[in-house]
Amino acid sequence: METAYDRKGSTGRGKGGGTGMNLIELIFSTDFLYMWIRVATPILLASLGAVICTKAGVVNLGLEGIMLISALAGVLGSAFGGSLWIGLLTGLLASVAVSAVFAYFHLVLKANNVLCGTAVNTMASGLTVFVLQLATGEKGNSSSLKSFSFPNVDIPIIKDIPVLGGILSGHNALTYLALAMVVVIWFFLYKTPTGLRMRAVGENPNAASSVGQNVIKIQFLAIVLCGLMTGLGGMYLSMGYLTMFVRDMTAGRGFIALAACSMGQATPVGALISSMIFAFFDGLSNILQVLKIPSEFIQMLPYLATIAGLTVYSIQKSAAASRKIKKLEEAKG
Repeated sequence: METAYDRKGSTGRGKGGGTGMNLIELIFSTDFLYMWIRVATPILLASLGAVICTKAGVVNLGLEGIMLISALAGVLGSAFGGSLWIGLLTGLLASVAVSAVFAYFHLVLKANNVLCGTAVNTMASGLTVFVLQLATGEKGNSSSLKSFSFPNVDIPIIKDIPVLGGILSGHNALTYLALAMVVVIWFFLYKTPTGLRMRAVGENPNAASSVGQNVIKIQFLAIVLCGLMTGLGGMYLSMGYLTMFVRDMTAGRGFIALAACSMGQATPVGALISSMIFAFFDGLSNILQVLKIPSEFIQMLPYLATIAGLTVYSIQKSAAASRKIKKLEEAKG
């Protein structure tokens, strides 16, 4: 398992950390803060997709599978197409195709969304290994393929600022795209007619249908848009975070993205904050390896943080609901 400094080393930025450094020094180091943003990127992209779906009244549990399929499709497309742009197009088309299948079964055939999402995730795990073996003869990774990756971008002026430049500049292009999409999706959901329709359908589909809105069409669009965002998150893993596809490389990030969406109350800014929280613990699990913490504890840390976060969110939501009921009772009395 790679450490925070091994991952930074893969980008040519890290200097390697000694075991003598204490935990606080590691957390506040430039390397860790840089990695924190880097680790948050795929979670943020997928959680923004989940926000769109949730606003339209659909819980897409297939994010994990969509990320995995897009990660492989992007690598294969760029390797065999000989172009980063072909890889990007292939990955996005794959994510749209899988999302459309999910939408068709859930919205048109009225299949349960939990079953549809589970089917997508299960299929993706096996299908990616099968296709990978057909393409490379290997079942573990695509290292034998010469695939392309998204470039790192140095921000003018900021890159020359001590400390701040080392944290904010030099990230992958998809990282900056993810941050920009927080604003774009907020504007889309709250300032455009289509976004208004999606929110109306999500809040009360019967009322939206009664005024002439095509509920299935709007929710179908939301699922496809969710797939596009989630697909970008998957491609970041195989064409940015790493430079190859690795079997089951999503490692639960799709489910963590759903948790981030829920904790962020299905808002773009909330999803950003929640993604950063989960990414912090993911990054922390990496630097704990430097301190020789037992590997079993390290591996469970991000998922333990997810469970804890959802527990706190559920308690807060229940308390808010109780206060609302109490106020209504007092008003009636």
